[in-house]
Amino acid sequence: MKLLDLIVFFVYMIGVTAFGMSFYRKNKSSAAFTLGNSSIPGWVVTMSIFATFVSSISFLALPGNAFQGNWNAFVFSLSIPIASIMAVKFFVPLYRKANSPSAYAYLETRFGPWARVYASACYLLTQIMRMGTILYLLALPVNAMFGWNIIVIIVVTGLVVMAYSLMGGIQAVVWTDAIQGIIMIAGAVLCVVYILFAMPEGPGQMFEIANEHNKFSLGSFSLSLKESTFWVVLIYGIFINLNNYGIDQNYVQRYMASKSDREAKRSALFGGLLYIPVSLVFFLIGTALFSYYTAVPDALPAEYADASQSDRVFPFFIVNNLPVGFTGLLIASIFAAGMSTISTSINSGSTVVLTDYYKKYVKKEVSDKQSMKVLYISSLVFSIIGIIIGVAMINVQSALDAWWKLASVFSGGMLGLFLLGAFVKVVNIKGAIIGVILGLIAILWLSVSPMIFTEEPMLSFASPFHTYLTIVIGTLIIFFTGFIATIWNKDVSLKK
Repeated sequence: MKLLDLIVFFVYMIGVTAFGMSFYRKNKSSAAFTLGNSSIPGWVVTMSIFATFVSSISFLALPGNAFQGNWNAFVFSLSIPIASIMAVKFFVPLYRKANSPSAYAYLETRFGPWARVYASACYLLTQIMRMGTILYLLALPVNAMFGWNIIVIIVVTGLVVMAYSLMGGIQAVVWTDAIQGIIMIAGAVLCVVYILFAMPEGPGQMFEIANEHNKFSLGSFSLSLKESTFWVVLIYGIFINLNNYGIDQNYVQRYMASKSDREAKRSALFGGLLYIPVSLVFFLIGTALFSYYTAVPDALPAEYADASQSDRVFPFFIVNNLPVGFTGLLIASIFAAGMSTISTSINSGSTVVLTDYYKKYVKKEVSDKQSMKVLYISSLVFSIIGIIIGVAMINVQSALDAWWKLASVFSGGMLGLFLLGAFVKVVNIKGAIIGVILGLIAILWLSVSPMIFTEEPMLSFASPFHTYLTIVIGTLIIFFTGFIATIWNKDVSLKK
């Protein structure tokens, strides 16, 4: 690293952190901390939703995934329009009408308190795993740049983000999301252009090498449910993105922070759609890196050729190949964007703890001062657990695969419960409870059985489905069990 890169990195990081903390003056109440007093401009919310999609998971894990394999994971992006349209037509109006900071208050009105606790607990587990994954990915470029210990980087980053989240609240989160989103797009495009023209024989060589190794493949089109085929990833993407838009506190909180219903709908639509071309750029970066290091094999150290190191290849290229100054700026933007995404999880998680647990079961009449205290304490706890998970991610082969599998498991099929409440006018409560129990049993079997039943003759008891299908099967079991129970018995029900 050159001195200029170091100066750019630290100046940029200090500036972004100071900008986030500058919102402290506007962050004196729980309404400001959680919803920004519902006065945030539409374009800022749009970029914030986009940045929630991107984070450092996309910026580092997608190139790593494409470098290691092909464009199979890009199919996930192709599923986003379905969820975006559903959000505009159904989800945003539903939550704006409910008018609650929590995404899970609606479930209580349809099924009772148990549904709210179940869904919010699944959400909190998902966010903890997400924070850990991002902290790990943020540590990779900093480790490559300074050579610092990854565990130290994860711990320090987690503590800094914690302070940043407490100071700025949701307003700091969305505004820094917007700025970082713009910078990340520019940085990704410039990286692709630079790698293309760094090829020994010009840009065309990149495509020739990639085609020879089938790097642009979207995966097998077979109907197998055991592998990550095109169809498995597409179905997984549809369900995960419906889960994001429909029941994820990160997104619902942004709907509520928008100034009007119209701006909330526009932000939900364009914030998601913007991710599609940007994710394509990230995959192109990974493929271009594969072609580059295939053409110039001596430029990549032998240890990076191992599949378990694929997430580290892009940070290595940034540090060792990009022009002076641009390296520091790009790593700073990745780092700051990751910090902003983690702060989103901290802010939303603490909002859920306050709204869905403390005010419901501990103390219903709470002063604003007490509310802020709960938000601060829960933010601290989330940060510490996220740091622990980040350290545990160090030896994971692919951070993207690990995150997708964990998200599928911890989402717990709560999407099925939400869809049942949103689209079935009269719902049988007992049927919904039975559906959730059966769904959780299925999720447990799908997740654990492949790790337990690994040898004959017990191998036949292992799940025959790919891990990505966990959320799909869990959701369908919950929805159809509740739906069928409603048809058979309409006496015990709750109407919309």
